[in-house]
Amino acid sequence: MRSQNTMELPEDFWIPIQLDTNNITSLSPFLVPQDHLGNASTFYGMAAFMLFVFVAGTSINALTIVCTIQYKKLRSHLNYILVNLAMANLLVSVVGSFTAFCSFSTRYFIFGPLACKIEGFMVTLGGMVSLWSLAVVAFERWLVICKPLGNFVFKPDHALACCAFTWFFALMASTPPLFGWSRYIPEGLQCSCGPDWYTTNNKYNNESYVMFLFCFCFAVPFATIIFCYGQLLVTLKMAAKAQAESASTQKAEREVTRMVVVMVMGFLVCWLPYASFSLWVVNNRGQPFDLRLATIPSCFSKASAVYNPVIYVLLNKQFRSCMMKMLGMGSGEDEESSSSQSVTEVSKVGPA
Repeated sequence: MRSQNTMELPEDFWIPIQLDTNNITSLSPFLVPQDHLGNASTFYGMAAFMLFVFVAGTSINALTIVCTIQYKKLRSHLNYILVNLAMANLLVSVVGSFTAFCSFSTRYFIFGPLACKIEGFMVTLGGMVSLWSLAVVAFERWLVICKPLGNFVFKPDHALACCAFTWFFALMASTPPLFGWSRYIPEGLQCSCGPDWYTTNNKYNNESYVMFLFCFCFAVPFATIIFCYGQLLVTLKMAAKAQAESASTQKAEREVTRMVVVMVMGFLVCWLPYASFSLWVVNNRGQPFDLRLATIPSCFSKASAVYNPVIYVLLNKQFRSCMMKMLGMGSGEDEESSSSQSVTEVSKVGPA
């Protein structure tokens, strides 16, 4: 990268005002360790965490995809959406977590400005697909159990169309920074890359892009999840009330309530810190903040590659039994989750 002074705008990275020097290149996250932002233990601790996310996220999501290919009984419309989620998580894990691990290990982004743009784009793409896939799962559950469209049957073709939608919209959301609406630069401790939500440079219109991401890539999916799961709980409570003497129905209502709470909490842990912090920075320009804290939301979003499949896949008894059979750890009996069976029974007394 060419040498720049403090009067020039860095095109590939951002330097806090309090760290400005007469030679910006001397602090470039592409050239030197960022020891002015944190001590070595902080960087190495983050490297260890990213290594865990890379190994665990890559393993479980790859296993989910391979397992679905091997076992035909897993190829249901819901599982297609879960595989789509696994593919998005795998992209985030392989590209984002591995790159972050290498960079935190060396305490700077060793791969250069071009790789930063590629990593930022790929992780944003995978993150958006993952986020919208969570909304699609909620939407599918609402259609199947609450039956708002009467006898409409959600088929595999519908699931594939929803999966295609997640990738199309994710591309629409992640591509603009490559062409001048915002930009991808190192964020937090400067060892991973994402959209520029630090600066107010009118050349990139960063503020409008951040608001676009917040509204259409966080608020809308979150509202979809809350509405669909809220309707699901109402339907189950109505069914449980109608079958007050049925132990299986009461058990299903409790189990699904717990699952919904876990799913919503998982979504918030994934994305609320990132959305909230970036929105705070945009609306509080000039206010100082610790870049170490700015790293936490990014890591939480990358960690979704691990806990998303734990929530949505490993809690699915059919998926779990097939995985254990493939790994030689179980008999792999063809069984469904008891809660899934009960929910199907409960839905029969729901609105037609």
